[in-house]
Amino acid sequence: MIKVKKFGVVPYAQTFEAMQVFTKERSEQSCDQIWSLQHPSVFTQGLAGKKEHLIFAGEIPVIQTDRGGQITYHGPGQLVIYPLINLKKYDLNIRSLVTLIEQSIIKVLHNNQIEAYQKCKAPGVYVNDAKIASLGLRIKRGFSYHGLALNISMDLSPFKQINPCGLISQKITQISSLSNCSFKDIEEQLLTELLLGLGYKLEIISTILDSSLDTHSN
Repeated sequence: MIKVKKFGVVPYAQTFEAMQVFTKERSEQSCDQIWSLQHPSVFTQGLAGKKEHLIFAGEIPVIQTDRGGQITYHGPGQLVIYPLINLKKYDLNIRSLVTLIEQSIIKVLHNNQIEAYQKCKAPGVYVNDAKIASLGLRIKRGFSYHGLALNISMDLSPFKQINPCGLISQKITQISSLSNCSFKDIEEQLLTELLLGLGYKLEIISTILDSSLDTHSN
């Protein structure tokens, strides 16, 4: 079984530490988890991050992480989902997990009349050459952490202070500029698609998502 936890708005550093602890202490038999949340404004720098891609931080904190990729921005109104899963259990590797996440986002966007696509050499999801979702993952001992960030209804101006994901002049967009969808609806739809991609049936997913209302359970 898998647990889905919805945490609301949670500081990045606190969440990062919790992911590391969970991954370090878990075993093959541990229940997998998916965390769904938002972060207060923060820039996060991946392992491959280069200083020149941070143009101007201003009052926004910059946190070095151990995920893959370059620099990105998180803020309220952006849906962040962290799949903390045992890849072996789902017959996945890093590449197929990235594909599963990208295709799940694309399916949700398509269902809301937004045509989106992947790029072979630039992980994430794009709409009309603008990036709408970013990915950054880490695998340790066969367990994944970190995950995806989907722009729903947020202040996009901090993206102008960086080269998002190391892409110079990369345009950024969000769902609210393209379709009239609520944050909650997109969250539910994307969690459902991710669980379907992991092999869970709809009737089981309904139970999992209902149980996620207990956001502070272990």
